[in-house]
Amino acid sequence: MTQTERATSAIDGLDHILGGGFPLDRLYLVEGDPGTGKTTLALQFLLDGVRRGEATLYVTLSETHDELRAVVESHGWSLAGITIHELGTDETLRPDSQYTAFHPSEVELGDTMNTVFQLLDRVRPQRVVFDSLSEMRLLARDPLRYRRQILALKQFFIGRRCTVLLLDDRTAEGGDLQLQSLAHGVVRLEQLAPDYGGSRRRLRVVKLRGVNFLHGFHDFTIRTGGIQVYPRLVASEHHESFVPTMMSSGLPAFDRLLGGGLSPGTTTLFLGPAGSGKTLLAAHFAVEAARHGQAAALFAFDEGRGTLLAGTKGIGLDLQAQIDAGRAIVQQIDPAEVSPGEFVSLVRAAVEGRGARVVIIDSLNGYVNAMPEERSLTAHLHELAMYLRQRGVMTIILMAQHGLIGAMQSSIDVSYLADSVVLMRFFEAEGSVRKAISVVKKRASGHEDTIREFRITAQGIRIGEPLQSFRGILTGVPEYDAAQLLRREDDGGRAGG
Repeated sequence: MTQTERATSAIDGLDHILGGGFPLDRLYLVEGDPGTGKTTLALQFLLDGVRRGEATLYVTLSETHDELRAVVESHGWSLAGITIHELGTDETLRPDSQYTAFHPSEVELGDTMNTVFQLLDRVRPQRVVFDSLSEMRLLARDPLRYRRQILALKQFFIGRRCTVLLLDDRTAEGGDLQLQSLAHGVVRLEQLAPDYGGSRRRLRVVKLRGVNFLHGFHDFTIRTGGIQVYPRLVASEHHESFVPTMMSSGLPAFDRLLGGGLSPGTTTLFLGPAGSGKTLLAAHFAVEAARHGQAAALFAFDEGRGTLLAGTKGIGLDLQAQIDAGRAIVQQIDPAEVSPGEFVSLVRAAVEGRGARVVIIDSLNGYVNAMPEERSLTAHLHELAMYLRQRGVMTIILMAQHGLIGAMQSSIDVSYLADSVVLMRFFEAEGSVRKAISVVKKRASGHEDTIREFRITAQGIRIGEPLQSFRGILTGVPEYDAAQLLRREDDGGRAGG
């Protein structure tokens, strides 16, 4: 099967999952509960055929012509070029029809199929949609008679150069496995209702004979303009060569703490309580990269875009100028409305479309809230981090720990995914709340093992000398070590003498 022998769906993500589209001249089952998007998918499939100059046919037992027109108009489309036939308007299907010698199902279903076959001979379509099979199942009344008619329909299309989508709303008890066995491929659409936020839609290709398709669940959305599918990310498919040059933060003291800076193709975790300065510190990398002509993207789950820009401006960091110049992107993400698959697509658009070399996710807590199932979080994060590594992107992930002072806890441990971990803490000294910063992990290169004071001022971020007169700073409950201070002063006196 070559790439040219496909009927594309005009849904890029779905075509990617299918390996290029639906293989031609086959019969496919698209199943899903009412409201999952089957009709929208089918219309996009037919409209793609119209654009290619193909004859198309929509046979409907459930949707009227007016209802279909309302659907296409809501997306800004037109039904021009699609032949629509409403089987429900045939005289043989009128509810007041009476039969005496034969069972109603024998007459109704037989007449329906004869009408379909005559219609197909007249139109000679290259793409056909049947909507929906549940009505045909009701007409048949008997599973054996229904299966025979579907098999006859499949046999009818052999050699007619026609690609067929059968829509089914899964009203059959326990699922119609017999129908799935007759189809060349099966695409299942699902709609999930989380406890809070908008509904989540996903699809799965259950089977596709003779094609190496992309397995698993894939998120999708229905918006004005049609269905958008976000294929599951497979990091190994996106390798790109890059030069591992060290990237500066624009803060010499912080670069020294990191052992020179951060490298492309690495993931760094900024860990600390809310308000400790993680976002502002990460923003320095974005601005510094933009100043040197490298695009940067910051995805904000927790802070509003205006708050973030005001915060950076307040410390003399002109992030807005880099955004205006097109070298930086700040995108606010609503975790209640964006699925993990859609978020991955936004990151990929920034990296592959805008050439972003620095990606900041602020924060992991918001990303957790965007997950419909927390047990999948580690797998999603691992694949996203590996993708960014393969593309040579320097990634910074922020994570707020629970609590402000004292022992800190994280909702999930992802430190093993990070190549570097920067730890930030509050502590109290001389009646003031202060901040401390340290690098507790960095793969492949050395780093300072000191704990330094970290201050945010109107003139910018300042990193002070090592906090040598305290112990217990990382616990958030430091103690002033006077004996150590006296020893240092004594050693300094002897050295001076």
